Amino acid sequence: MVNSTVILITGVSKGIGLRMAEICLDRPNHIVIGSVRDDTTPALLLVHIESTSPEDPKTAAEVVQAAGIDHTVPNSDIVWAFQANAAGPLGLFQAFRHLLQKSKAPRWVSISSSAGSISRVGPMKSYIVTAYGMSKAAQNFMTHQQEWLTVLDIHAGNARTEPGNWIARQIGLEQAPLSIDESAKAVLKTVSTSDSSKIIQIILHSHVPPSRLKQLPVRMLLGSSSTQLTGSVVPW
Repeated sequence: MVNSTVILITGVSKGIGLRMAEICLDRPNHIVIGSVRDDTTPALLLVHIESTSPEDPKTAAEVVQAAGIDHTVPNSDIVWAFQANAAGPLGLFQAFRHLLQKSKAPRWVSISSSAGSISRVGPMKSYIVTAYGMSKAAQNFMTHQQEWLTVLDIHAGNARTEPGNWIARQIGLEQAPLSIDESAKAVLKTVSTSDSSKIIQIILHSHVPPSRLKQLPVRMLLGSSSTQLTGSVVPW
């Protein structure tokens, strides 16, 4: 336990959160604590955290008090927009702050989105992610470095989750270009190698129908015709 890294990931029942948990479980000396909305069929060391509940993070923190926490990755999806993406992570941080402070190398990682970039509000505001972008901007606002804590905002790319595939269909693609496995691996690699106070986007560039290329949000989210994963800093 002394030499182990304990990582809490919310939203591990499916998608990127599930894949990140699986990858971390394969790493030596890693203890994974995963939260789900429905904990009736546990598969990991599970704690119940509904992102819209102010009490669930406090209860979960009490449950994992003995193990402690080194890394925290809030990863709940779009469902309740502001509640899930802003109020939820804030409550989680408030509940787990005292455990992070006991870690030798604490990290807080927000799964954000380039849709929350204020600098890109022009092309985004009339697009299909208005409420989502607003909630992610609020999340970004509260995600900042402290002297004792390494903090990251990561845009995990347009992955093949249910929301990711829905967005892809709106712009003429059959599915999102980035697999869940690729996204999860890239997020975890970025977490271990990056400094604080950046919004970092992980993008798989893919072919976009010519009729859609004039739409700025499409070019911003999916890029051109390369097939390389890239990591770049997104303006606040």
